[in-house]
Formats: sequence, structure tokens, C-alpha cells
Amino acid sequence: MSELSKCLQGKQFNCIDDELVSIITKARRLTKQYNQTKFEDTIQKDSILSELFAKIGNNVKINVPFYCDYGQHISIGNNVIININCTFVDCNKITIGNNVLIASNVQIYTATHPVNISDRLLDNWSYNNPHAFFNTYALPVTIEDNVWIGGGVIILPGVTIGKNSVIGAGSVVNKSIPPNSLAVGNPCKVIRKINNKN
Repeated sequence: MSELSKCLQGKQFNCIDDELVSIITKARRLTKQYNQTKFEDTIQKDSILSELFAKIGNNVKINVPFYCDYGQHISIGNNVIININCTFVDCNKITIGNNVLIASNVQIYTATHPVNISDRLLDNWSYNNPHAFFNTYALPVTIEDNVWIGGGVIILPGVTIGKNSVIGAGSVVNKSIPPNSLAVGNPCKVIRKINNKN
């Protein structure tokens, strides 16, 4: 099984594998190009994002600077705004639905490491080892339709934010949030239901 397959299946993988490094290198090149493209050059910007992402819908605006790790694991629906200085660590899939607002300085992480030191670090690792000195695994993140993510929010691996929900600024989301929820805090918790019709 390739390291990329392990990564996408949530298994421990070698993040310095040649194939993965090649993907990351391409993403770094494209994001640098995107961040240096003139604000008004929407044709060039759309072309770069189409090459960078797995899927991008209509009316997507990503303000610069924007950073991501692999790029090809990001899928974005229609009518999405991603404001300045956002970072998406997309070792696994990041899926963003339609009509989503993502404020400035939002960080989405799919990659993580074992908590126990004996599991996190490789025994007898040496500098000529083709494996990273630490173990990594990654879990997907999903942001469903009509979600608003406030400024400075951090979304951790494996989280789904349900449709129509709002995440308050500065929150650290370490568990999935159900639909139609207003959630805030560190750790992020639902404080009330929203969008009820009765």
C-alpha cells in the first residue's frame, strides 16, 4: 500500500515519502504563485485554484495569503469565501460545502500524531532513514452547507461541522458539531440551536 493510500485511510504514514513530497512541492509552488497574483487577475487566480484543488465550485473567493499542504485533497462547493491568512493542512480530505463563510486566520488540520511518546517517535531512528523520525496519521474534515466559521477558529482532525451551523471566533473545534448549532469556546461546545422554523 502506498503512503498516500495509508494517509487517506487514516493509517500511520511516512510524510517524507517521495510521492508525498512531490505533491507538497507542487502545492507550495501553486500557493506561492496564487499569493503573488494581482488581486484583480481573477482568470489567473481561478486557473491556479483549479490546478491546486480536487474540486472548486462557482463563485469561490480565497483572499491572500492562503496556505495549504497538499492542495489536491481540498474540495470546495459553490458560493464560498475564505478570508485572509487561512491555513489548510490537507494531508487527508478537507471538504467544504456550498454557501460557506470562512473568516480570517482560520486553521484546518487533518494531520496529527500519537500522544504517547513511544508511539510518536520511531525507535532507533537515524539520519539516513527514509522515514520521518515521528509517526503521523490524518483524518478528514468536513464543513457542510451554509456554515459560518468565525475568525481565528482552529478545526482539528476528524471534525464535521453540520449544515447551517456557526462557529464563534477563536474557537478550537475538537469534536464534530451537529447541524443548526451555534458553538463557541475552547473546547468548542454548542450553546444553543439556531435556524429553528417554529
